[in-house]
Amino acid sequence: MAAVHTSPRRSPRLTLPVLAAGVVVAGMALSAWGARDRTTWFLETVWVLVGLPLVVLTWRRFPLTGLLCGLLAVHALVLALGGHYTYAQVPLGDWARDTFGLDRNPYDRFGHLMQGFVPAVLVRELLSRTSPLRGSRWLAPLTVCACLAFSAFFELLEWAAAEAGGHSADAFLATQGDVWDTQWDMFCALIGAVLSLLLLSRVHDRQLAALESARRVPAA
Repeated sequence: MAAVHTSPRRSPRLTLPVLAAGVVVAGMALSAWGARDRTTWFLETVWVLVGLPLVVLTWRRFPLTGLLCGLLAVHALVLALGGHYTYAQVPLGDWARDTFGLDRNPYDRFGHLMQGFVPAVLVRELLSRTSPLRGSRWLAPLTVCACLAFSAFFELLEWAAAEAGGHSADAFLATQGDVWDTQWDMFCALIGAVLSLLLLSRVHDRQLAALESARRVPAA
């Protein structure tokens, strides 16, 4: 009986990462085209410019869960949109301000909420897979602490940019006249990290288990 040959197909596990990477590349290209301030665009999107190649280069040795891939892609698009317009001038934020009677464009607040929400899953995945913390009661609080530490580090970068660039760094800072903007940014990141763990931990655990099982199965 003749053997049946099937044409090679892309692994289902690779479909989402490849699609997410394509969307991010397209979003970054659109973001860079006609950006209002090139320096601000670079400062806001440098995390994507570094992070995407890093994920691609380490994928064979350290593939990520589908949940994390999707969240990273969404976060990249949030950064790309903020970098294109500058956070204080994103039209969607202007619409929210005018519709709900807010005193400022809230897109910056949303960006910092995402700064905690998405990295929480990233940190949780790294700690779960590379340390003894998986299943530990310390995993959640240490994840939140790491996200808050990164938020504080980002605020230090903003301070350094302000010192170096003076008024030219105003678009990057996006304080919109709020003297408590730094504290609000870190608080939003904290809330984002906590919400992420409350909403996504169970789904994340299932995907981590599935990823571990798939990696144990030898390739045919």
